[in-house]
Amino acid sequence: MIVDRYDPINLFEMLPKLNLEFEPELRVLDELLEDDELFELVRADLVKRYPNSAKLGRHSTPVEVILRMLVVKRLYGFSYEQTEHFVSDSIVLRQFCRLYLERAPDDTTLIRWANVIGAQTVAALNDRAVELARSLKVTRGRKMRVDATVVETNVHHPTDSALLGDGVRVLSRLLRRAKKALPAEVVGLLGKEAFRTRNRSVRRVAQRLHRIARRKGEKARKELKEAYQKLITLTQASCAQAGQVVEALWDHDDGEAWRLLEHFEHFMALVEQGIIQATRRVLHDEQVPAAKKILSLFEEHTQIITRHKAGKPREFGREVLIDEVDGGIISRYEILAQSGSERSRLPESLRAHQERFGRAPFLLAGDRGLYSTENEKTAQQAGVKRVVLPKSGRLSRERESHEKQRWFRRGFRFRAGIEGRISVLRRGFGLDRCLDHGEEGMERWVGWGIVAHNLRQIARRQVGRQDCSSCSA
Repeated sequence: MIVDRYDPINLFEMLPKLNLEFEPELRVLDELLEDDELFELVRADLVKRYPNSAKLGRHSTPVEVILRMLVVKRLYGFSYEQTEHFVSDSIVLRQFCRLYLERAPDDTTLIRWANVIGAQTVAALNDRAVELARSLKVTRGRKMRVDATVVETNVHHPTDSALLGDGVRVLSRLLRRAKKALPAEVVGLLGKEAFRTRNRSVRRVAQRLHRIARRKGEKARKELKEAYQKLITLTQASCAQAGQVVEALWDHDDGEAWRLLEHFEHFMALVEQGIIQATRRVLHDEQVPAAKKILSLFEEHTQIITRHKAGKPREFGREVLIDEVDGGIISRYEILAQSGSERSRLPESLRAHQERFGRAPFLLAGDRGLYSTENEKTAQQAGVKRVVLPKSGRLSRERESHEKQRWFRRGFRFRAGIEGRISVLRRGFGLDRCLDHGEEGMERWVGWGIVAHNLRQIARRQVGRQDCSSCSA
């Protein structure tokens, strides 16, 4: 049964000699997280975990504790295990998380609860954080700057050989589980060959591939293709075995069999795509478009993003569009369906800003990747007074004089600040690499990082104001 809160206790009053108190930012954050709308958004998702979660079953970890522990996790860059440890170990964090003298939830429990909270709910939490920033006059929404960054998925460097090796490993693991789930007589009819694992064979071929890849010349290219042909044959054999076992599993309607069928169907389709991809690229020397490539069996939404950065020309993950308003608040974020499509999403950023703040920003700034004649006209028609979108390529004399105006150059300098904001998000709030799984997990991971950042930004502004007022007094 979902529990809202523990009975309140003031741990600081219980230990007066220790003279414990919240640091200024944590004290403001504590007040911000008392907001009822933030609480209700999280609770609405948690009650959906099971049909009767709201009224039946043993008492859950309170909603308030889950919300605050998830914020603490991203605020300090903890893992789930570290969050459990440090919250349990610290009297200050116990009081902040409203855990009091109760036992801290296990890290696996916290993971399960975190996965129940949907990506749309996390986006709604950020919308509410922006509303709080407006109400506290941290931002007025007069300026907006837009840029994109890449959040890498948690995958190793993608190669065709590694993809096929992962496919054989995953299918072999599922075959072992199926052998235990099927009755002994069915296993006997299928024979040992149906459940054979080919991990050692694949490992030997992969090691040979790596040795050949270091060499150059026509002979090396020929041997490389022969090794890839053997690797593809081994992977196809594993797929054929999986197909036999899947047919046997269809005759058994127990829960474990259905779970295995779901996993088999998911991974077999991806492995077969990997076989086709390796055949085209390596054996037939074809160019496969980046949009049609599969880079990982576990994070199949991963995309190749060309960044032209020194030392890192390509990144593997998803591109995220970020809208920042004055006050350092991230008012909106979006996981782009295709990398390089940020130009087409600028009108949506403007529309969302108008909905949130009731008017268009006075200043809109972006880099050359966002410029288009349509975007400039759309912004002006929406009511933006100063549109700072520098044009790429050779400039006409008229355009050059336009971009040399003082307000334009000042606006472009303002735009540069979002690079620093993105750096803070990547270094301090986990937007360098996503550790959650799947596209939903990517949206949730990015959302929690931005929610934690916005709450901290509000807290810092409030503390700064209090310090200024105390100094003037």
